[in-house]
Amino acid sequence: MDRATEQKFIVITQKTRLEQLIHRYNYKGQAKFYIESHGGNFTDYENEDTIYHDAVSQAVQSLQNIGRVQVIDREFIPRYIFGADDIVIAIGRDGLVVNVLKYLTTQKLIGVNPDPNRWDGVLLPFEVGELSKIAVETIAEKRSLQYITFAEAVTNDGQRIYGVNDLFIGQKTHTSAWYEISLDGTQERQCSSGVICSTGLGKTGWLQSILKGAEGISRYCGIEKHFSIDSDFNSSSERLYFTVREPFPSKATGTNLIFGEVTKEKPLQISSLMSENGVIFSDGIEADYLEFNSGSTVTIGIADKKGCLVI
Repeated sequence: MDRATEQKFIVITQKTRLEQLIHRYNYKGQAKFYIESHGGNFTDYENEDTIYHDAVSQAVQSLQNIGRVQVIDREFIPRYIFGADDIVIAIGRDGLVVNVLKYLTTQKLIGVNPDPNRWDGVLLPFEVGELSKIAVETIAEKRSLQYITFAEAVTNDGQRIYGVNDLFIGQKTHTSAWYEISLDGTQERQCSSGVICSTGLGKTGWLQSILKGAEGISRYCGIEKHFSIDSDFNSSSERLYFTVREPFPSKATGTNLIFGEVTKEKPLQISSLMSENGVIFSDGIEADYLEFNSGSTVTIGIADKKGCLVI
């Protein structure tokens, strides 16, 4: 096939709900029976699947006229080795962009919304019909770029994990996490449901839900209080916010150090007191985690590397 350049495009896809159901129930008929027997609309699953795969096909076809194209599923991203100059195309929901970004280094990422009538696409500024033009302009360095600040967790044995939206430190199960937390000279032993560290990009995700929960509790107690992070805390901000989920007060554990700001100069440090099932994972991907058991200490701060979104 004739193509205009030797630029390599990596198209990242994700399984649709229909594909996930078929994987679970082995074939489409059984998946349809399951959904409809529970009162669901199976046609919606089929329509979503059709629109998504049509979008992927259209994207691949348009990119093949410009350069080399490789299509890979999201589940292979943690083990894939990207070329330094690859241009990455994420076609899916906003979460796909987040999941892919942390595995990139110098690569530019273009977010494509395959179904604008279904998905808001906060991190997906482009539609499939625009992709050819955007790709050419990206190669020519005529597109603006947005640099995304990452959170970084580094353990005392040298392991490292990045967070685009947030990091979670706690238990793999729903049991309580035990640890010592330290920030800017203040230290406390705690028992909780875990610690969340959020970036500016992730402030509308897990962090927002925690703040809204705090608002609801305050309102029930007769205290009208609005909890929010300052407006200049955004995707490029060189800081994080941490919050402790459901801290438990006892003779052995405190609840004073439960919310605060983390910077390069003021990192957060947590030492595990858990004999087993302690974990650190990022952006809701529980399968990709670091173990965090007794003897492990993690330092959380701002990563040196950044994500690069084409806008």
